[in-house]
Amino acid sequence: MVTIKDIAARLKVSASTVGRALADDPRISGAMKQKVHEVANEIGYVANRAARMMRGVSSNLVGLIVPDIRNNFYSTIAHALSKCLEQDGFQLTLSETDDDRAVELRHVRELISANVAGMILVPSAKLLPETVRLLKSMPHIQLLREQSSLGGQWFGLDDSKSLALAVEHLLQLGHRRIAYIGPSEELSTGASRLKGYRDELKAAHRWDAQLEMCGSPSDADFGRDALRRLLALPKPPTGVVLGGVQHTHSVVDECIALGIRVPDELSIVGYGDEAGFRWWGAGLTTISLPVSELATACGLWFLHQLRQRPAAMPRYRSVSSPTLLVRGTTRALTPSSPAAAPKRTRARAAAT
Repeated sequence: MVTIKDIAARLKVSASTVGRALADDPRISGAMKQKVHEVANEIGYVANRAARMMRGVSSNLVGLIVPDIRNNFYSTIAHALSKCLEQDGFQLTLSETDDDRAVELRHVRELISANVAGMILVPSAKLLPETVRLLKSMPHIQLLREQSSLGGQWFGLDDSKSLALAVEHLLQLGHRRIAYIGPSEELSTGASRLKGYRDELKAAHRWDAQLEMCGSPSDADFGRDALRRLLALPKPPTGVVLGGVQHTHSVVDECIALGIRVPDELSIVGYGDEAGFRWWGAGLTTISLPVSELATACGLWFLHQLRQRPAAMPRYRSVSSPTLLVRGTTRALTPSSPAAAPKRTRARAAAT
């Protein structure tokens, strides 16, 4: 293995000079630093991270903790963060919790033991006390979801507005029975999305608790089951708004499986704007979210905090706004359409 001593021998300088040059010590000239790095690259030197950690030096690793890497929402975030951080020499390391608090704690411990420079996380519904204590001991930012127990810094979306836009669109098209399939109030994001959904319908005097279907954001089967239950109601909805990317996938799949003619029999507003959503029929009407922009802003702010290294991380909140993309899965409700369409969809749902 190539060591610092090998570089020093090649340059005919002391090992301490090489070590300081590699650590970007201001006592070493820029010219010497350049020579050291050139020789290090030439002979294949790799820094000993374990030794650096023993000296209490932070690594160039930044931990990203998310609930579900199958969700394109989080993979997009990971990609944008990685590109942003690598410009300053930091490397992103990814951990998945599946919203399990014990797994989340284990990942936090492991990342701290690796002496990461900091963490960016999408927290679970209720953090364990030990997780809170550990996170407060180092730079961290909450992303999308927000836990008051952590305080500090948060980058997220206007979740209430996203569902309000979806409901408002269907109300303007004449729909009066509008259902929700999405995450529950247990999560901060779910609570905000439900609030946007309820506020719009209550203002129009059209809210019906029977039309709310709340479940886990990572449960692939929940959206399918929820849609069947809604269509089996004596008075099924004529429109559905979705509160999660995974739920959007499963509802679209179930509509295809049941042979539901969208939007003739049922109008649907999705959540998120993946490439595949544009290819379904005439395209999915959906809520577009500035995910890459949000992640990049979070990464830049994180780098700023690492450079400043304040004694206490200041409280900071950043909210990005969604937009509604109108495509082909919603249509105006005519006086004759509500009675006929639900009857056919109920029959299909009951047969499955």
